[in-house]
Amino acid sequence: MLLSILLDAVASVDLTVLAKIGACLGAGIAIIGAGWGIGRIGGTAMEAISRQPEAAGDIRSSMIIAAALIEGVTLFAIIICAMAILL
Repeated sequence: MLLSILLDAVASVDLTVLAKIGACLGAGIAIIGAGWGIGRIGGTAMEAISRQPEAAGDIRSSMIIAAALIEGVTLFAIIICAMAILL
């Protein structure tokens, strides 16, 4: 009885709306995760530079490369989510 009611409710819902909501949530989660990751990289890099100031150049370049990789993955996730919304 309950299963048939649920199946009728799901059958009447437009699945493209649910897909768009899921794409928006996915983009939001990707952005939040990237912000958290880049913030963590920056914080640990500053701690490392304060411990070893002579290695600041190496640490800074490693931090920039890691942040760029995170931003690239985030941009890819946002593009996939935008494609899901628009298509």
